[in-house]
Amino acid sequence: MLDSTLQATYDQVLRRNPGEPEFHQAVREVFESLEAIQNLHPEYQDHSILMRLCEPERQIIFRVPWVDDQGTVQINRGYRVEYNSALGPYKGGLRFHPSVNVGIVKFLGFEQIFKNSLTGLPIGGGKGGSDFDPHGRSDGEVMRFCQSFMTELHRHMGEYTDVPAGDIGVGAREIGYLFGQYKRLTNRYEAGVLTGKGLDWGGSLVRKEATGYGAAIFADEMLKARGSSVDGRRVAVSGSGNVALYAIEKVAQLGGIPVTASDSSGYVVDENGIDLALLQQIKEVERGRIHEYAERRGSGARFVKGGSVWDVPADIALPGATQNELDLEAARTLVKNGVLAISEGANMPCTPEAVSVFRAADIPFGPGKAANAGGVATSALEMQQNASRDAWSFEHTEQRLTEIMKGIHARCLETAEEVGRPGDYVVGANVAGFRKVADAMIAFGVI
Repeated sequence: MLDSTLQATYDQVLRRNPGEPEFHQAVREVFESLEAIQNLHPEYQDHSILMRLCEPERQIIFRVPWVDDQGTVQINRGYRVEYNSALGPYKGGLRFHPSVNVGIVKFLGFEQIFKNSLTGLPIGGGKGGSDFDPHGRSDGEVMRFCQSFMTELHRHMGEYTDVPAGDIGVGAREIGYLFGQYKRLTNRYEAGVLTGKGLDWGGSLVRKEATGYGAAIFADEMLKARGSSVDGRRVAVSGSGNVALYAIEKVAQLGGIPVTASDSSGYVVDENGIDLALLQQIKEVERGRIHEYAERRGSGARFVKGGSVWDVPADIALPGATQNELDLEAARTLVKNGVLAISEGANMPCTPEAVSVFRAADIPFGPGKAANAGGVATSALEMQQNASRDAWSFEHTEQRLTEIMKGIHARCLETAEEVGRPGDYVVGANVAGFRKVADAMIAFGVI
């Protein structure tokens, strides 16, 4: 149970935001961590920081009409939640997926506030997207949708106001169409207004790799804090999108053995280690299904239809698919099989019950707001390059990313120790991220 003050605020959040379970889950997780500092900082209560944090500065919902290849007018709904700008312009991705609704976007935006704070970079929190599904759509259909989406969204954007990026369903193709329409509508080549751009027109090296790389680096740092490392360890990875692909790559670079990948149809196990080049060919180039990997890989690889990728014995788990994919039963299975660390590559992929199992077993658990912050950190590095009209090498950018991820890990660990919860990365991440934002909000007055 939360203490009375936190519970009263949480109850108010529930009343004002009915039917948004993912948002409620994200808020409660932060509130539970803040009990560690609740009595030490009465100024946060005096300035109603928690309630102000739970209420977005701006929520935009709009109609997105577009014409499909058959000439039929389609209607989708667009969202942008500009959550908190205490530390800088709103920063967070756009997600195009049928599951997107205002509650999902608010959960993601709320998490983004603390994630962006932890990077130490001057960026606030926001998130957006649409219930549009780009899967199976032609390039022309995707282009027309993106142009319609940007026609409304552009009036709320700007390099000093709100800087979107990609997320699920929004890759280089979609970012290109979105940026092209923004440029056309505004008559400005404002490169810093979107991140995740193509390398030929303002993008940054390492951006597509960053989230997956960061999750693997964070796992390695957690193990190093306990005298171990990723080197030589079996690693289970869920998903086969951008996050999973590059988590697999970084795990291999660190000496680990990534043995799984998955999509909505099931998962593959490759005892020899995932062949990244083959997986990328199937998922990025051909946009195929995961079972094709096992068929083409041959000996040592097998496909399991449905089921849980977390049934595969592994030393390290990197959930990199979507929210609440790793539940109580999966957590118990991982612990039973001897898992040593969990690092969230996706946003909130572990249910609260699963997280409780890991923490009770004293297994290092890296929450998404810390472990997957590499993506937004490199987006901020892209903004720096755009502002200075510069382009950094892969090596330099990767070094900056690695430094940022190590800094986030150290900040979480030190904060957890400071508030009497040593080794608890959830508390460390939430308290460290919250305090920086809260102090800035107090400095600005009631706005």
